Amino acid sequence: PNLAVVIMAGGAGTRFWPLSTETKPKQFLTLFGERSLLQLSYDRVASLVPPERVLVLTSARFTQLVREQLPELPAANVIGEPLRRDTAAAVALAALVCRERWGDVTMAVLTSDHLIRPVELFQRTLTSAAAGAREGALYTFGIEPAFPATGYGYLQRGERVREEDGVAHYQLLGFREKPDAETARQYVESGSYYWNSGMFVWTTSAILAELRRQLPEHLEHLEPAAAALGRPDGDERLREAFEPLKPVSIDFGVMEHAASVRCVASAFEWSDVGGWLALEPFLAPDGAGNARRGELRAAASRGNLVFCEDPEEVVAL
Repeated sequence: PNLAVVIMAGGAGTRFWPLSTETKPKQFLTLFGERSLLQLSYDRVASLVPPERVLVLTSARFTQLVREQLPELPAANVIGEPLRRDTAAAVALAALVCRERWGDVTMAVLTSDHLIRPVELFQRTLTSAAAGAREGALYTFGIEPAFPATGYGYLQRGERVREEDGVAHYQLLGFREKPDAETARQYVESGSYYWNSGMFVWTTSAILAELRRQLPEHLEHLEPAAAALGRPDGDERLREAFEPLKPVSIDFGVMEHAASVRCVASAFEWSDVGGWLALEPFLAPDGAGNARRGELRAAASRGNLVFCEDPEEVVAL
């Protein structure tokens, strides 16, 4: 498929402190197996697109770290945002770069710090969304809610518009902000809401048209900066472009009022790995209710979560 992938890796959270810090946030941590969350995100698409078609948008201070973790990518495909201006600015810049380099491609915008499996099902869902996006709609991935979460945004599902390769596509009726507990319960019980995964698929022409309609100042500032990337003055032009932008998310700034928004019903396992407790289902249990990575020697200790950076380490409790 005529596909480009954009991985958003600008987060600076410290919810995995002391493992995650301001200089090495969650997406660069190795929490599962031997690959970081960023590397796992790249691995999920590596068989779909060549490395030349993968962009990583990150904070300027993390560009070297991204290049170290993903040496397969051309250096110019790792783009450092000079200032934090939320996801609309990153998406707009990425769309402009994709158009500049490859024309009107289908563009998948993916997260760098979530756990998704199995890979085959994710790829099938992404490929199906890409086919639908070529009809001009903006796509997102809806996750079947496992419980009435108050920490996620929700997608209100409308009518089914197509089904391809076992993946159902729905028109979206609206985006809902993080709800209170009672509202979340109503959403889940209704059966017509998904969790918002924060991943998207669209053509560059479709997203740029909506950005031009809803956030014209973003394109006004970013278009000349995108064209200057790689030039000696590129970094300076990018900083000048980001400076006046108001911070706004792509959900609030564009998706909520876009002309045609759909979602694919995503049956793959998804976790935003929001903190230490979110690791528990993915760690090996012992007979005493302890979840652990590493060798645990527990003496009458129950219900603990133990994590070792080196899985060969031994911990005694």
